Amino acid sequence: MDVQLLGGAREIGRSAVLIDDRLLLDFGMDSGNPPSFPIGDVDPEAIVVSHGHLDHVGSVPTLLSGDARPPIHWTPPTYDLTMMLARDTIDLHGGTYDCPFTEAELARVTEVSETHGYEEPFEAAGYEITFFDAGHVPGSAHVLVDDGETRLLYTGDFHTEDRRGGEAAPGRANGRSAPVSGQRLLAGTTARPEADAVLCESTYADTIRPPRAEIEREFAESLRSTIWEGGTVVVPAFAIGRTQEVLCICERYDLDCYVDGMGKRVTELFLRPRNRGFLRDPDLLRRAKGNARFVDGRDGQRKRIAEQNTVIVTTSGMLHGGPAMTYVPAIRSHPANKIAMTGYQVEGTPGRDLLDTGSAEIDGRVMRVSAQVEQYDFSAHADRSGLLEFLSSYEDATVLVNHGDRCERFATELCDDGFDATAPALGASVRVR
Repeated sequence: MDVQLLGGAREIGRSAVLIDDRLLLDFGMDSGNPPSFPIGDVDPEAIVVSHGHLDHVGSVPTLLSGDARPPIHWTPPTYDLTMMLARDTIDLHGGTYDCPFTEAELARVTEVSETHGYEEPFEAAGYEITFFDAGHVPGSAHVLVDDGETRLLYTGDFHTEDRRGGEAAPGRANGRSAPVSGQRLLAGTTARPEADAVLCESTYADTIRPPRAEIEREFAESLRSTIWEGGTVVVPAFAIGRTQEVLCICERYDLDCYVDGMGKRVTELFLRPRNRGFLRDPDLLRRAKGNARFVDGRDGQRKRIAEQNTVIVTTSGMLHGGPAMTYVPAIRSHPANKIAMTGYQVEGTPGRDLLDTGSAEIDGRVMRVSAQVEQYDFSAHADRSGLLEFLSSYEDATVLVNHGDRCERFATELCDDGFDATAPALGASVRVR
């Protein structure tokens, strides 16, 4: 089996993997400025998508140009998220380099879409494919590719921490006492299918984070203390997964909140009947939605909300657009207020500048921020411990490291531990057996 990396090799973004020039796994984009796309000119017989994040699905509609109509295989939430992201890309950037596809190509996605559940084998381009729950975002999947001789496991993005033991959240007198380790939205992956080769993400290969229980408790206590002291909290959060996780935390800790931006639509998408089964606890997300007040942004509503003693969960997670462009300027001048970042801030983004310097370019203006700024690591990627625990099931397999800033270093460390590991370069083709 020949594995060629057309994106996501020694980098994060534009993930794309071509198997034997026939089967394509993911086809994303890096939404930097300018954006970048997978390399090469591909014409696959079929496409399989691991999950609905822009760096894995952002370029998929381009594969349906001309006469090409390869089937696209994914879970129902991944299909729904892809269509939402693609529609937003057209609305924001249609007709420019930032949008690599047209309305016509997007319409064709529906015609060739084939959805599957977990652990339900199906055929694509002559391979047997099986999805396994990756615990990253709803609908995310490990992809097992079997050609009858070789079994390749493409991990996609995944998370391993799960809820074990735990404690009741403070302020609860109604008997509910869900444990607080791991994500609330999803269980961590427990799938370890047999494989001869593993193409493994390595986003947080150099990070060991505290248990989610500790991060969550510190986050909730910080928000609560700010509210008690009369401040307003803006929580920039990614629309897919992170917004819903924060809403679940607010519900569990009795924190009133508003939710604004694309996260509103994603929350409703996850609660569609066909997607609820991909959630750990659909009732929890339903309660979290009921606890939040959704913002429509009309008639100066956002500025009025920013004056309230409340929590505002909003896009964008790195402060380079979205309703955060209204909320951050509105609260930035008072030290009683707080901006609580919930995700990794890429170098060069306003969110990263704010953490590093206390200033950021917001909506075209460089602003000094007097409000408190805090950072919490709610990543839905496995950290170093999680990666090593996952790979411990594949000590006899070939390991290809991708999707990370330090892929080569991690591969070397794996070799030192006895693995047969490499980090292929962009465009490289590797024979696995």
